Amino acid sequence: MDVKSAFLNGLLEEEVYVEQPPGFELKTLGDKVYKLKKALYGLKQAPRAWKSILLVQIYVDDIIFGSTNKELCDKFSNLMQSKFEMSMMGELTFFLGLQVKQLKDGTFISQTKYTRDLMKKFGMEEKSSMKITMNTSVKMDMDADGKPVDQTRSEHLLDHCSISQSGRDITFVVGVCARFQSAPKESHMTTAKRILRYLKGSQEVGLWYPKEGGFKLIGYSDSIFGCRVDRKKYIGTCQMLGNRLISGLARSKIL
Repeated sequence: MDVKSAFLNGLLEEEVYVEQPPGFELKTLGDKVYKLKKALYGLKQAPRAWKSILLVQIYVDDIIFGSTNKELCDKFSNLMQSKFEMSMMGELTFFLGLQVKQLKDGTFISQTKYTRDLMKKFGMEEKSSMKITMNTSVKMDMDADGKPVDQTRSEHLLDHCSISQSGRDITFVVGVCARFQSAPKESHMTTAKRILRYLKGSQEVGLWYPKEGGFKLIGYSDSIFGCRVDRKKYIGTCQMLGNRLISGLARSKIL
């Protein structure tokens, strides 16, 4: 479907003039043009003519929403409550393990509480923290002669790690450990627990999205890593809009 009226009726803040449309020319006006008050479809200023937006995210029975216009939030809230049985929980502070602090100059997102609960769940509260997830000298393989460990507990640990606070930092090493979950050994479990010790040392770390700042798009890439198991090359990237992280890819394969 193609919505032809997507950008109609948006008020323009710039001076824009158009020629008289074919079939609607007024001969008495000669070569005069029209000054637009509202955006037309196809006009390059049209996407910017809509100053208020409403963003809605739904996860099972939880909904979070926000807008550049408080009136839109109120209308959406009233509409949903009139159609469905639901209640407002107030300003977003916690969602799917994420802690959200909305401040005057920006928003801070972290998973401090989730990480602390993770340490307690796996008995890592008294363990010292680590600064890195895995030494570059470690070469993980199937370790056929290693001592087997409980597969269920190992998988459970990695499942929790995969959605923990420092997601991008640990995505690759969690993926490496997950390759050996069909027959996990003590060496694999040791590496998995090291991930928890790394999280313990970075549990206060989060993402800061300042209200003010530039909009220059910048991309970063780390050095290429060669895997001993599959002999593939891997590389990680992230993209920043100003000083805000907007997307990232942790260790993708290079074909």
